[in-house]
Amino acid sequence: MVDRHLRQRKKDTADLTEGVNSDGSKPTRASREATSHPRVEHIASGVASSSMKTYAFIFLLLSLLFWGGLLVQLHSLWDRAPSRRQERLPGVRHDAVPIFTADETRREAVVEAFRHAWSAYERDAMGDDEYHPISAKGTNLTAAGGIGYTIVDSIDAMLIMGLHDEYERAKTWVQEKLSFDRDDLSYQTTIRILGGLLSVYHLSGEDPMFLEKARELGDRMLPVFDTPSGLPLTMVNLHLQEGVPDPGNGGYISTAEAATLQLEFRYLSYLTEDDVYWDKVEQVMAVLNAAEVPHGLVPIFINPTSGSYGVSPIRLGSRGDSYYEYLLKQYLQTNQTEDVYRQMYAESMTGIHTYLVQRTAHGNLLHTAELIPERGQDGKTGWRLSPKQDHLVCFLGGSLMLGATTTGAVVDHVSVPPLPREFSHEGKRDWSTGVELIKTCLETHNTQTGLSPEIAFFRFEGDNADKQAGFKLPKDWYIKGSSPGKPPPLDARYILRPETVESLFIAFRLTGDPWYRDQGWEIFQAIEKHCRIPTGGYAGVKNVDGVPVEHEDKMETFMMSETLKYLYLLFSDANVLPLNEYVFNTEAHPLPIFTPSMPTGFS
Repeated sequence: MVDRHLRQRKKDTADLTEGVNSDGSKPTRASREATSHPRVEHIASGVASSSMKTYAFIFLLLSLLFWGGLLVQLHSLWDRAPSRRQERLPGVRHDAVPIFTADETRREAVVEAFRHAWSAYERDAMGDDEYHPISAKGTNLTAAGGIGYTIVDSIDAMLIMGLHDEYERAKTWVQEKLSFDRDDLSYQTTIRILGGLLSVYHLSGEDPMFLEKARELGDRMLPVFDTPSGLPLTMVNLHLQEGVPDPGNGGYISTAEAATLQLEFRYLSYLTEDDVYWDKVEQVMAVLNAAEVPHGLVPIFINPTSGSYGVSPIRLGSRGDSYYEYLLKQYLQTNQTEDVYRQMYAESMTGIHTYLVQRTAHGNLLHTAELIPERGQDGKTGWRLSPKQDHLVCFLGGSLMLGATTTGAVVDHVSVPPLPREFSHEGKRDWSTGVELIKTCLETHNTQTGLSPEIAFFRFEGDNADKQAGFKLPKDWYIKGSSPGKPPPLDARYILRPETVESLFIAFRLTGDPWYRDQGWEIFQAIEKHCRIPTGGYAGVKNVDGVPVEHEDKMETFMMSETLKYLYLLFSDANVLPLNEYVFNTEAHPLPIFTPSMPTGFS
């Protein structure tokens, strides 16, 4: 390009000299007009100016290339610097390459495990609520017969895993034999049966039979809300369509039970365009929100008559767990349109961090504690912190990470893995706590079997636990009441619970880090080794620290509906039930996110 411009410039100069005679005299007007180009001086000036601009442009371009390359190299060095790596969020390894494709070998191993569980149940107990694999029989929750807890709780997993033959047989049973003329049943009917029917309705391509069954069940359950406050009674007689008080808790109901109906009833309203289901469960949330808890933490019992909380423990385990879980999930279910649930969730998470999040003195393990009410000599109620954490609490790690990427995000679309600048202060806090809590839950799998106990107690400075036990306990956590040579306590059981693998699934989807898959695979292998019954099915173990194991003759329905489903999804493509399109109820039934067309959020 430069040579071409130089040649043009020499030609232009030659053209200019043609205006002078060889003897130096000026040509006549006529000869000048014959030999000169019109406006030649103006053109010559323009050509010279154009050439100078060309040189300047080339110089600028070369400078930009040089400095741009230098900046890229400096940025690369900055990214690799140790101080820069420390800016990454915890739970995201700096050298990990995100993976979003399926691990087919591990995924198929989970499918085979599901077949092993289902085929035994189908052979020995088809239609019964629960299965006992060692005695090879089933039992029901009421004297009038079962409502197929195991079938309806597991049928959506069959579609997800591509088990179409098993699905067709289960569907036939639901269509021909499922009956709701049954006696007293608990809120588990909502999360397992109603949730299962709604999920399989969606996943089946909207087979109307499933929605008809779901609506019938929803109608039969509505009388549980007929209380002065609108809070639901604990039990329901589906045959008589009556709510039944729980005589064991002095008239109080469980907070988690009251607050773990909303995803299912709201989606039923959305599908049927009947507001009655939505109104009932939204009234429950309005009562709970009005019950004035300044720190966002709720006692585990509430009075269905007055709508006020009773003096009872505050914990994230049994009777409390899914209250906090559904605050976030209600906000997500309706496409983040109901800000009241975001506010309730944010307040609760701040309360959890302020009062319940603790660390062990030795290994600095992050865990949660419980607040136990105690009446003092002056008659006033105080609160004692107990370092007890149920296995149920292990859902919270993944939930906190999911909440960080939604309620704690300052951008519309969070990266995978997330970047620190995409989170608010609270988002970074929740993410970090979630990551550490998952690691603590994995630490509780550090047992003789690789399985986690039902309840773990954590150590703190000056706890006198060694003295109380009569021997030296582990430095960070222990199973209370467990002693060599004595029968194991109930806390030492593993009953096929899913909460840790649930959090691993969520963490993997949000980071793409295969480390979470590796941890899930280790848990799956421990289940296969110690819980698999050779003749069919899986059973819990009585002592996670006892080898060889002693089994409990029961396969909980959540083994297939949650534990194996979450493991399958952990090893599946990231586009299978993506977290930005689905919300999972507390029994792992995926329900699609939607935008409501009716006024909501206590409006």
